[in-house]
Amino acid sequence: MATLSNTIGGESFVTTKSRQGYVLALLVVIGIFAWTDRNVLSILLESIRRDFDFSDSQLGLLGGVAFGLFYATLGLPVAWMADRYNRVTLISVAIAIWSAATALCGLATGFLTLFLARVGVGIGEAGASPPAQSLISDYFPPERRAFALGIFYLYVPLGFVVGFLAGGWLNELFDWRVAFAVVGLPGLLLAALTRLTLAEPPRGLSERLGDSGETPSLPATIRYFWSRPSLRHLPLAGAIHGIGSFAAAVWLPSYFIRAYGLSSGKVGTWMAVAYGLGGGVGVLAGGYLADKLARRKSDERWYPWSCAIYILAAAPFAGVVYLTDTPTTAFIALVAATLFTQMFLGPVTAIMQGLAGLRRRAVVAAFYLFLVNLISTGVGPLVVGMVSDHFGARFGTDSLRYALLLIVLVTSAWSAVHFALAARHVRKDLAAARAS
Repeated sequence: MATLSNTIGGESFVTTKSRQGYVLALLVVIGIFAWTDRNVLSILLESIRRDFDFSDSQLGLLGGVAFGLFYATLGLPVAWMADRYNRVTLISVAIAIWSAATALCGLATGFLTLFLARVGVGIGEAGASPPAQSLISDYFPPERRAFALGIFYLYVPLGFVVGFLAGGWLNELFDWRVAFAVVGLPGLLLAALTRLTLAEPPRGLSERLGDSGETPSLPATIRYFWSRPSLRHLPLAGAIHGIGSFAAAVWLPSYFIRAYGLSSGKVGTWMAVAYGLGGGVGVLAGGYLADKLARRKSDERWYPWSCAIYILAAAPFAGVVYLTDTPTTAFIALVAATLFTQMFLGPVTAIMQGLAGLRRRAVVAAFYLFLVNLISTGVGPLVVGMVSDHFGARFGTDSLRYALLLIVLVTSAWSAVHFALAARHVRKDLAAARAS
């Protein structure tokens, strides 16, 4: 059985393929819990709106700013800690925080208390993905990393499946308060399991490199990233694309309920199928194809090129989702749009991990997520809500349809441009990262 080994404090650290498999599987489960707790709000928005008489702009604040602002701003300092201290401990604490905050959403008495509970979810989840990506980069060598990260990103579609199904049916059978409690509380057990069973590897294990143990300061790390053109364009591309994709994830259940008069349970089931089938195939295929293209062509520019191709391929299907009058057609188109949209996650993460260096891996993930979440999660749902309110006088109940269509198509084209610009600098920036 193939092994990877390195030395920590004079003691050998050895891992096998079975251990790699367990680590990756556990991190996927953690991601599913995180994504479920983050996105269950979207299937519950209409019920919350009816109970509290919120406007679409207020719902946009709950779906975006409440979570995204704190998730983004805390992600960088937490990731810097992950590059210096024990990543497993950080992840375990993070799980406990966001799980408790999700359950507390069910106790909200109005806008402020629900907003603050969502802030707590954002604070907790800031400590999850960057340390997890750093762990994967130490467990899996560069030539297998995009595929491994593609498997890791299965948590996105699977989290949608759990969130939409659980949230939709719990809301229909009980109410939205019960839904928050049921999806939040089990995470406390997962936090304990993670702390007890996930092993912390030495930095550079997968490359079999020595690690000096010196972590650059956070300001120095940010300056390093900003000095690399590819590390400027890649986060901007992800952030711009995310304005549309995160907004769609938050608003699609409300759109289908309003446009077609469907129940939350039925919408949750259809959304779970669309995101689970389309997204699941997408994240696996995207990382696999990008790795294969880069190896075959001996050209790492195929990582950002493939991201641009995937996102542009999704745009026509997204147009069908918002322009058809038939719900079945819309859901079928959503499967295809989600498939292509999720394909870029593995390649963009893998190339950024390669650009970062050993002691910047968690921070490069957080740097990317900082821009993505500050701009897309924070701005996207709110902008759609505001545009929908603005379109209301002209389009009536179709205002949300046209708000989503406008934002999704514009951001898809814009982000593809930045991925293409990043490709122009990737080879030079990778060579500089390896030399340093």
